[in-house]
Amino acid sequence: MKEFFKTIYEGGIGEYVMKKSRFIATIQPVETEEAALEFIESRKKKYWDASHNCSAYIVGTNQPLMRCSDDGEPSKTAGRPMLDVLLAHELTNLVIVVTRYFGGTLLGTGGLVKAYQSAAIEGLNQCRIITKELGIQTELVTDYNLVGKLQYYISQEQFTLLASEYTDVVRLKLLIPPSRYQSYAKKIAELTNGSAISDDLGQVYFTTIDGEVHLFDSRL
Repeated sequence: MKEFFKTIYEGGIGEYVMKKSRFIATIQPVETEEAALEFIESRKKKYWDASHNCSAYIVGTNQPLMRCSDDGEPSKTAGRPMLDVLLAHELTNLVIVVTRYFGGTLLGTGGLVKAYQSAAIEGLNQCRIITKELGIQTELVTDYNLVGKLQYYISQEQFTLLASEYTDVVRLKLLIPPSRYQSYAKKIAELTNGSAISDDLGQVYFTTIDGEVHLFDSRL
């Protein structure tokens, strides 16, 4: 399981025009091939009167599945150039459809490659690109006498604090990078002489958007 990967949080629509041909790029986050194929079909239905609806998608993190389609354009002038844009940005778990309305002038293979890549870039410019990081959710339970020392350590290590609860004890819910979890657990034991309880609640992917932490299923 990768410790981090780049994807998009929200989709977007961009447009590029070359010699009166319109290229409309629509991009959507997806987490399965089925979702990618459904999105492609939905664009074909929406833009049923277009000359072409070319597509590309990447799904997965460790061994991503990559597919592309020229949808009637000359071989390797549409789908593959779009896929190359996604790869150049090191993105996964997304699908792009570029819809072409023919403007009456042939663009040639070089022109088509440039147009489809430019449209893909315009579409990505309208998306919010994020990095999802893998973290172990941990609940740390301690008493009030030790909470100041622990909060200082958490702040120094820049661990993500998800929530805190103050009742008869203090409960802190944290996100710890997997590669640092053992050192974290050892340090907590040292700081509290083994009195604090730290429970592993499982792995999740997370990202921070506008100061707010968002969690995602680590299986996807």
